[in-house]
Amino acid sequence: MFTFFSLALALAPPVYSAPPNVVLIMTDDQGFGDFGFLGADVLRTPRLDRLAAESVRVDPFYVCPVCAPTRASLMTGRYHYRTGVTDTWVGRAMMAPDEVTIAELLRDAGYATGLFGKWHLGDCLPMRPQDQGFERVLVHRGGGIGQPSDPVGAERKYTDPTLVDDGELRAFDGYCTDIYFEHARAFIDRARRDQRPFFCVITTNAPHGPFHDVPPARLADLLERTEDERAARIFAMIENIDDNVGRLIDHLDDERLSESTLVLFLNDNGPNGPGRSGPFRGQKTGVHEGGVRTPLLARWPGRFPAGHVVERFGAHIDLLPTILEACDVDQPNDLRIDGRSLLPLLEAREVAWPDRSLVIQTHRGDRPLPLRHFFLRDRRFKLVHPTGFGGEGFEGEPRFELYDLLDDPTERTDLAADHPDIVSRMRATYDAWFKDVTANRDYAPLPILVGDPRENPTTLTQQDWRTVAGGWGKNASGDWYVDVAEAATFDLSIRFPARDVPLVVTVDIGAVTRTLSVDVGAEECSIVAFPVEAGPTRVSIRLRAEGLEVGPHQVDLLRTSP
Repeated sequence: MFTFFSLALALAPPVYSAPPNVVLIMTDDQGFGDFGFLGADVLRTPRLDRLAAESVRVDPFYVCPVCAPTRASLMTGRYHYRTGVTDTWVGRAMMAPDEVTIAELLRDAGYATGLFGKWHLGDCLPMRPQDQGFERVLVHRGGGIGQPSDPVGAERKYTDPTLVDDGELRAFDGYCTDIYFEHARAFIDRARRDQRPFFCVITTNAPHGPFHDVPPARLADLLERTEDERAARIFAMIENIDDNVGRLIDHLDDERLSESTLVLFLNDNGPNGPGRSGPFRGQKTGVHEGGVRTPLLARWPGRFPAGHVVERFGAHIDLLPTILEACDVDQPNDLRIDGRSLLPLLEAREVAWPDRSLVIQTHRGDRPLPLRHFFLRDRRFKLVHPTGFGGEGFEGEPRFELYDLLDDPTERTDLAADHPDIVSRMRATYDAWFKDVTANRDYAPLPILVGDPRENPTTLTQQDWRTVAGGWGKNASGDWYVDVAEAATFDLSIRFPARDVPLVVTVDIGAVTRTLSVDVGAEECSIVAFPVEAGPTRVSIRLRAEGLEVGPHQVDLLRTSP
């Protein structure tokens, strides 16, 4: 007989005997349409398709339209503006070290924590992943391989890359995605031997560009299926990811870990080119659905109903509270979280689910600007102000777009002119959100700690300088904001592109200036025993010739005394 008691049991959250393991996989620049189960034809993803069949899928699920802001929100459960992250480059992608991450919370609860692939929230102390809760770290620097943060001699190398292995640069054999997954499996096996639950994060830089270095066997096969070589190269990266996801799931199955392991899979933003967003408008950097939608797959055999689709929207800010609840780890009372645990929906429980609003805003620049490049959605409507990721302003009044996502999920019919009352209401919600999420940061440059024994030398790259001119590249210039642990002397190794004229190099750190000359064609120079006082200061280096004033490519600061 079905009684009130049995109804209460059916609606109660399940109780598990041991904390689950968690594997979180996030790809880089993969599009909503880059999956067989979502309609891809040339591209083949049999193992991701199988993962989808074995998972609950949250649809719609939202992320930011670019990399670092998504990662900051995922790691903290907070809107990225609260974390100090505003952009993806030139010092704006460093996350404030006082932020509390999911890795720190799980580590403190006894979990083994590992990160493999892309971090993109700061390369130097105190913003590194090992400073933010990850015990095992194998990552590339910066926002991707093929950027100014590449280690010398390993530029643009997806195959046989040089990676940061627990804080030390080390050369590896093989393709980068294969390396991440291989070492993730080894981390899982080590955690098992140590009898610790594990939190394993695999964040591939594929299929982010550049596209010159892709798995050759996959590329050859794909070129037989399509004449679009660029697409073939991207798809080769994705099919390689598919292979690796399959091997990882097989490993969990073989080791009898699947029923005790929550596997989450998503993309960090929309695709890095047109035509791969499925039915949606837009791509990476855009705030229409194609730039901000990803499938979220959640596999937990015996816990989550395979094939179930959650139709209430979720977002990157929801992953931290969801994982904490799944792992039975309390959220600290003094930690303000913007997200909401999706666990009841993933378990297909009948629970009250109040409506809410979500805002995604990201654009270039040192600080957030009101009404620039955002969307706000509630249960039904989406207000969009697509001013451009580049930070472009707008003249006159804002030109909002309004879509009814229940009737028009692909955003084809703009209703803003017909419903000014809804636009006004949603704008007021946005205004309150913007004031709130920007209130706790001044967005001053975050200082890199140098001279600390935990990281010596410190490598400064164009990824983390604040631009004076040009951003990145041969003719750019910028300064690094640093905090010197204590008064010391440093040896400087300065790297820069070769020039066909002699250069004068000037180094200013604090109150000390040193100048030296370098010959035509030189690509590096050194300064020894440079004295630096303790405390916050700037590292400013300029290479000058007639009509030329530029910055270096990278600088190593090696503390030599005391």
